[in-house]
Amino acid sequence: MVAFLIENMAPVMFAALVFFLLLGYPVAFALAANGLVFGLVGIELGLLQPILLQALPERVFGIMRNDTLLAIPFFTFMGLILERSGMAEDLLDTIGQLFGPIRGGLAYAVIFVGALLAATTGVVAASVIAMGLISLPIMLRYGYDRRLASGVIAASGTLAQIIPPSLVLIIMADQLGRSVGDMYAGAFIPGIVLSMLYAGYVMLLTIFRPDAAPALPPEARTLHGWNLFWRCIVSLVPPLVLIFLVLGTIFLGIATPTEGGAMGALGALLMAILRGRLSMTLLKQALIATTRLSSFVMFILVGATVFSLVFQGVDGPRWVEHLLHDLPGGQVGFLILVNVLIFFLAFFLDFFELSFIVIPLLGPVAEKLGIDLIWFGVLLAVNMQTSFMHPPFGFALFYLRSVAPDKEYVDRVTKKVMQPVTTMQIYWGAVPFVIIQVIMVGLVITFPELVTGGLDKEEKVDLDKISEQLMQQMPSMPEAPTMGDLSPGTDAAPGQTEPAAPGADTAAEDPMKALQDAMKNSGTK
Repeated sequence: MVAFLIENMAPVMFAALVFFLLLGYPVAFALAANGLVFGLVGIELGLLQPILLQALPERVFGIMRNDTLLAIPFFTFMGLILERSGMAEDLLDTIGQLFGPIRGGLAYAVIFVGALLAATTGVVAASVIAMGLISLPIMLRYGYDRRLASGVIAASGTLAQIIPPSLVLIIMADQLGRSVGDMYAGAFIPGIVLSMLYAGYVMLLTIFRPDAAPALPPEARTLHGWNLFWRCIVSLVPPLVLIFLVLGTIFLGIATPTEGGAMGALGALLMAILRGRLSMTLLKQALIATTRLSSFVMFILVGATVFSLVFQGVDGPRWVEHLLHDLPGGQVGFLILVNVLIFFLAFFLDFFELSFIVIPLLGPVAEKLGIDLIWFGVLLAVNMQTSFMHPPFGFALFYLRSVAPDKEYVDRVTKKVMQPVTTMQIYWGAVPFVIIQVIMVGLVITFPELVTGGLDKEEKVDLDKISEQLMQQMPSMPEAPTMGDLSPGTDAAPGQTEPAAPGADTAAEDPMKALQDAMKNSGTK
């Protein structure tokens, strides 16, 4: 038994973690407890040295010193202020009036506003709850299919997972050791394409099932002409300015993601003040929710640090590498297996848990296979969106269930008795959008330019060409005397130095050649 444990410490440790997670233990404590217990077992068996655990305090303080993670509370606070100050309500009302005359107009409005909220709040719960409270009763009032209404609201809310400033992209960049700005730039186009796929599905549904998403009746369209135009300007310009303030400054290199998040939080406060909706109650609620989410992330990160330190000590990364590196199909086989694994793990784990547990194990293997980690991170972020939409455990479905009517009610406008939205209707409504998300994963794999096209191209330097230009521009240098030029026994003339001994530095013989060699050596490093 002891010999088996020594040989298989890494897989046993990982299996124990999965076992405790399936039992329902909190993720942070399951990670930390597994790390500490197996660390002590490893020390007892002679696999680890006690000095390894002495690195834990420095690792924890390293988490606290990580400036990148400061973006999480900033963006969370910004999203909560915007959501509670009524921006989502104004947007949905205005865009609903704009798209109302066409079939599926309310569904298009939900997708459009979901993308805007994703680019300003970055918080899935805020988007789903806001749109569920505001749009779902209107869609039900005017005869929308309950499954379509539920699915489009839940799916549009999950766009906050992939459209910057997404929290999952911040964590993904931190775990993969890449720039948050690059991760944001790489995810922007896939997020827009995914929104268009949602809209395309709604359009097809309105063609083949027009009764599933009827247009708004004339009496419901209260804004026309200049009034509608002015309302669109007033509702759309502030969030668009805020989007540029946050994402524009990050993409242009003016601000870091942390600084962009701070500006976004300040901009959200100013917008709430200008709307006259900022109160101490709202501010207190936003601060409490931000502190709760930030503490949740920190606890998971500390637990993941304890687990990963011991897992690395027992050669866990080498076990994972041997497990995945020699898969048939090379990169393609690795990507297929990883995406299938993430898809099924998303039934039981949310994106925070997947980011902290699975990504650190997969990143080094992907890098050794020559996979670009920015593209890899965006691909997994698109896949992890399904963790919010999977029936029956998807968090977006839980959020929508909490605000969807579960009993008969009387509509306040039409005074009609409305039937409730059942849980099964919410689940079945999510299925087509989960399929669309899987299709998006395939598109990112097939067309990597969707991600890499938004990144700055790496400039390649031709060292040979530079050396040739330097040789042409520099004046010709006199040749140094060789050993043959000085006859044996002849002393050097006064003022001359002794000839270089064999094996002396090449720079003394040919400075130009030394310059070329130095440039080539620096280029290969």
